[in-house]
Amino acid sequence: MTYCVAIKLNAGLVFLSDSRTNAGLDQISTFRKMIVYEKPDDRFMVLLSAGNLSVSQSVREILQVEQLKDAESGEPITIWNAKSMFDATRVLGSAIRRVYERDAASLKQAGVEFNVSLIFGGQIKGEGMRLFQVYSAGNFIEATPETPYFQVGESKYGKPVLDRVITPHTPLDEAAKCALVSMDSTLKSNLSVGLPLDMVVYEANTFQTDKVVCIDEDNPYFRMLHGSWGQKLREVFDSIEDPMWNGEQTSVPLMASGRSRPLKKISTPQEKLI
Repeated sequence: MTYCVAIKLNAGLVFLSDSRTNAGLDQISTFRKMIVYEKPDDRFMVLLSAGNLSVSQSVREILQVEQLKDAESGEPITIWNAKSMFDATRVLGSAIRRVYERDAASLKQAGVEFNVSLIFGGQIKGEGMRLFQVYSAGNFIEATPETPYFQVGESKYGKPVLDRVITPHTPLDEAAKCALVSMDSTLKSNLSVGLPLDMVVYEANTFQTDKVVCIDEDNPYFRMLHGSWGQKLREVFDSIEDPMWNGEQTSVPLMASGRSRPLKKISTPQEKLI
């Protein structure tokens, strides 16, 4: 299992991934789920991967040399000469399908599902930033202002904070903090996601970044965030009034006389015997 999240903002892009893979309780390993493709002053792209590790590693290798033919000129298109992130993502989809054609039958025969989920985003000179989620079939969807982030892997624990905080207008540093809180919530609830983390923060129209960091258990900011987030959640929780069943001591009763009806309990013969 893994957890990766990418956020597209007006100000830039944020990418975050864990590095834990496991094939059972006693087979836990660390593998990078993030790879950066950078050509200064021309393009900056980041790929995050989840799913079957052998499949995702094969896709990453083939992506370096995969080509599509331009419909008009017939010239080969790669991730290094594509004129748009859409075309670069088409090349990625083609790489996935090539691995499927090569390995899917053998994997199925061995009882292994062909499973890979990818997030691919960045900026190519001449167009704005774009962010895509790519599926096992090689098809993909693009982030929108209404849905400015994508998650792959163990996404449910980290989703609520993203939904409450992230909009296209969120500043980059605030979005990076939100992504780390999202990851911390996932780490807290699921042992199959683990440190170290890889984070990249990209500022729009720069085509490069120096905000690339590997976060382990000794990282002072992440340790502070982990402790502070749990403490602040507890403080907010404690500040909310407990439910008062008869409404005498609170201005917002959970059950007020004449306005709520408790459910009637029905006992079956089996329950009476018990």
